[in-house]
Amino acid sequence: MFAPYAQGMALDIEEKLAQIGITGTLYKLFLTAVRLGGASVTEVAAAAGLPRTTAHDALAKLEAEGLIKFVDHGKRRFVVAQDPGILLERIEARRQMLSDVMPVLRSMYHHESGQPNVRFHPGPDGIRTALWDTLSGGDKVLRATLSMKELMAEPGLEEMERYLQERARRDIWLKVIRSVERDIVPIWPSSQEFRRELRYAPADHTLAMTCFVYGNKVCLISSARESYGMIIDSAEFAAFQASLFDAMWSLSTTDAS
Repeated sequence: MFAPYAQGMALDIEEKLAQIGITGTLYKLFLTAVRLGGASVTEVAAAAGLPRTTAHDALAKLEAEGLIKFVDHGKRRFVVAQDPGILLERIEARRQMLSDVMPVLRSMYHHESGQPNVRFHPGPDGIRTALWDTLSGGDKVLRATLSMKELMAEPGLEEMERYLQERARRDIWLKVIRSVERDIVPIWPSSQEFRRELRYAPADHTLAMTCFVYGNKVCLISSARESYGMIIDSAEFAAFQASLFDAMWSLSTTDAS
């Protein structure tokens, strides 16, 4: 009575592995290797119902993917399946690779179209989405004006700490200008460890909104009252905002008094 269930599970596994490229002969051999634990190439091929030559070529591909390994014992070669958890590592590695190239691909896409791209993200989730996008620009230096009073309300200190730690982990420097008037707690100073250089705007300039310039993008984060994040993907606008930031940076000081 368990046969239909087992058959359904097998079909489900086959369908899901197919989505990451393990299909046909590769699928048969991988599952056979997992089931047998450790067996000769001949035994694995026979159990999978495949000719030895066909099986050997496919097993070489599985070895290149890190899903099995060959172990030689004398004149015999054995196939040992790696822990299935390697599949998750494989997917994560591909996701990271795509994350690394995505800023370049997006930049190429928008440059070819000749049109800027504006994305409006409403609400608290939108603010978080816009905030985390600032790590996708590919640059190793972010220019930012931060309004701490607004950021403490939304997305909040806990989320900001996670963001700042991840930025530092990626070795992305933050050149940041803040207004003394909007600082509400004595945190986030200049720090080599946390890749941050802080300056304070002149007293007659109050920066009441958060803005990041990164790559070809500008991210604007509103107060919790208006509650939105907005990303403008435009090389010309980003260059313009970077110039304004650099001008303000030259007028700002390291002294908060």
